[in-house]
Amino acid sequence: MKILVINGPNLNFLGIREKKVYGTQDYQYLLEMIRKKAEETRSEILTFQSNHEGALIDRIQEAYFDGTEGIVINPGAFTHYSYAIRDALASITVPKVEIHISDITSREEFRKVSVTAAVCDRQIYGQGLDGYLQAIDYIISGRN
Repeated sequence: MKILVINGPNLNFLGIREKKVYGTQDYQYLLEMIRKKAEETRSEILTFQSNHEGALIDRIQEAYFDGTEGIVINPGAFTHYSYAIRDALASITVPKVEIHISDITSREEFRKVSVTAAVCDRQIYGQGLDGYLQAIDYIISGRN
C-alpha cells in the first residue's frame, strides 16, 4: 500500500516549538517512527512537509496521479482556515485522515474549528505522535 503523510507549517519545528504542547521529540524522530511503521506493515509511506500552503496543495494534487492509496495529513494552522487545502483534499477520493498531535478541542477557540475535517474520513487528535501510527493503521485496515 502507498500512503502519503503530509505535514503543514511548523511541524518541522517539533521538539523546538511549544514543547509542553507538542512534546520534546523532534521531526526526525517522527520520520523515523513512520519509516519503522512502513517496514512493519510492508507499506510504502512517503512523507512531505512544507510551511507553504501552495506546496501542500501541489503535493495533494500530485497524489491523485502517483498511485497514492491513502493520505494522513496534519495541516497545522491551515486546518482552521484553508479552504484551498480543503478543496484539494475533497478532490482526492482515497481514504484521508486528519491528524493533530495536541487535543485541539481543549485549546484556543479558533483551534476547535477544522475546515478540512469534513473532507477526511477520520480525525485523530490528542494522541501525540502516536496519532500518526493510528492514522496509518486506519488507512491500511480499510475502515473508511
